[in-house]
This record gives sequence, C-alpha cells and structure tokens, in this order.
Amino acid sequence: MTNHKPAKTRRWHFDWRLLVFSGLFLPLLLILGFWQLDRAAEKQAQMDRWQQESEALTWSAQLPEDLVEGQPVEIRGHYSSRHHWLLDNRTRDGRPGYEVLTLFYPQAGKPVVVNRGWVAALNRRQQLPAITTPESEVVLEGRLSEFPEPPVLADSASETGWPKRVQALSPEQARDTEKELADMVIRLAGSGQPGAFTADWAPDRMGAQTHYGYAAQWFALALALVVLTLIASYKKPDSKV
Repeated sequence: MTNHKPAKTRRWHFDWRLLVFSGLFLPLLLILGFWQLDRAAEKQAQMDRWQQESEALTWSAQLPEDLVEGQPVEIRGHYSSRHHWLLDNRTRDGRPGYEVLTLFYPQAGKPVVVNRGWVAALNRRQQLPAITTPESEVVLEGRLSEFPEPPVLADSASETGWPKRVQALSPEQARDTEKELADMVIRLAGSGQPGAFTADWAPDRMGAQTHYGYAAQWFALALALVVLTLIASYKKPDSKV
C-alpha cells in the first residue's frame, strides 16, 4: 500500500516588515484614489457650468452669492489705467508671452482683477509689451476664475513700477494694491470684449473620465498590494522566512 503524506497547509506567518510596508502604502494608495474621485466630481461640475446656457449675473447681484468658478458675470465700470500684472511664461502656438491682469473698478461692488487674455512677449526680455487700456466706462462679460496661484510655484519677488511681471498672482499679492478686492478673477468672455487681448478661453481639456481612470489605477494598486501581502503571509510550515 502506498503511503500518502498529508498535504501541508499554509498558515499565517507574522512578518512585521511586510505588514509595516503594506500599512504605510495602502492608506496612501487609497487617499490618492479618493482624491482623484474628488477631482473628477469637481471637473464634472466645472464642465456642466461651462456647457449650461445660464444667464450672466450682474456683478452687484453676484457678490451676495457664493462666488463659483465658471459662473458667467456681467460687470460695468472702468479699468485701472496703471495697475497691470503680466503673468509670465504663458506660451501660445509655441510663442512666449504673458496674460494681462488688470485691476477693474465696477460701478457697484468690490474691485476685481480682470484677466484680459494673452499678449506676445517682445524679443528682448528687458522690454515689456505696451498695454493699451480703454479710458471710458465699459461693460464686460466673462466668467469667474481662481487666482493664477499654482500650488508649487511661489512668487515672492515683486518688481517695482507698473506693469509688474509676476510668475503667479495670489489674492494676498493683489490686495497689496487694492485691499477691498473680490476673491476671484474675471476672465473675459472673448477677444471682442472691451480691453481684451487674445482671450479665447476654454475649460480644462482633462475631463472627469481621465480622473476616474487615475482613481481606478490607484484602487487597483491598493487591491494588488492587499492580495500580494496575504499571499506572502501564508506560508507552508517548512518555508523559510
């Protein structure tokens, strides 16, 4: 009679190094996945606002409400003849240039920074493009936008004189010039607006589906980490660590 040895079953083996590794990276992968889901929801809401045919609110009517990115607004008033920020390193069709941000004083309500669009840089870095500005009262149409304040890039240096060339513009920087300032910027609705340069804005091309795809990748990595940790933790009795 043939003797059959009983199959050795795998048993849980405590490996503190493996568990520490998994315990550190699993929460990180989950956080990244849920962050991408939040970004997808924000992007979808932004796209919905861009696509909806909502009536532009007047500036005085908009201010009592919460300022929402992408909301169309209409504002009457006049540009500052002096206070312009030139947002540096803005290329278009391979050409270097600036986005022109100008302080605007409405008939009613808080002053606001208006993004007037893109202008080409001159051949010599030391020279700045001439900024022509309407002197009379104008009516502008545009959409609310966040201040151009990248999360990584900080612009602590400030040039003297106007216009100022900046790498970014935070609300705090702008309030050094005008204390009573709105919390958002108005991007002009198009290049035909009074005082506009090249202002053919469009929503971010990275849609919500892209963020959902990133979220799925992070969650898949988290699942793979759990599965591999379980497989590596169950060993045969004679297996070496």
